[in-house]
Amino acid sequence: MEINIKLPAVKLGTIEADAVRVAPADQALAQLMDEVCERKRREFTLESLAESKPVRDVRAMFREWGMDPSKYRPSSEALLRRVVQGKGLYRVSNVVDVGNLGSIETGWPFGCYDRSRIQQPIEFRHGVAGESYEGIGKQTWHLQGRPLLADSQGPFGSPISDSTRSMITESAKDILIVLYVPAGAIDASLEVAIKRIIERLTLFAGASVTRSGISRLG
Repeated sequence: MEINIKLPAVKLGTIEADAVRVAPADQALAQLMDEVCERKRREFTLESLAESKPVRDVRAMFREWGMDPSKYRPSSEALLRRVVQGKGLYRVSNVVDVGNLGSIETGWPFGCYDRSRIQQPIEFRHGVAGESYEGIGKQTWHLQGRPLLADSQGPFGSPISDSTRSMITESAKDILIVLYVPAGAIDASLEVAIKRIIERLTLFAGASVTRSGISRLG
């Protein structure tokens, strides 16, 4: 899926997977999650995490969008802070867990979306007055001036908190994963992250067909 980017300082990695089987994480995925969480917990303290390059780069990206990352925390940093505090990753489903795992490995926000619930064209832009959606696990998320993904029906995703409209449920078959990546990140590192996600979706969720790409401003 092509995404028309209207905000600076970002590029988006996209992965589309078809015929996925959404289910609780199996033992192998759960073990991988535990191993990566333990590695990150040993690698960082909350103080050193804040000074790490991925976290600083994502925070700088947020500031370019006019967002205060200490007030509206990037989803990747929120996950990493949870892991460093010894709380581990949430267990949601194999697909969402694969996305969250990739997010803490790279330090970039990821979004996982049910493609049957979104329609092209898709834009990444600031929210305008009156726009809002029901956030996952949250109350109404007001979007004016905040970075968001929107389709023909309106906003559905964000590198802070996604909507219930496009969330992954067990009925999802075709999915879209979006990586919100600082524009200065090396393409090769983004390609490695995309390849790893595709391998895990195939292994842990039975994805049969995958497509990927990188979208840039302009």
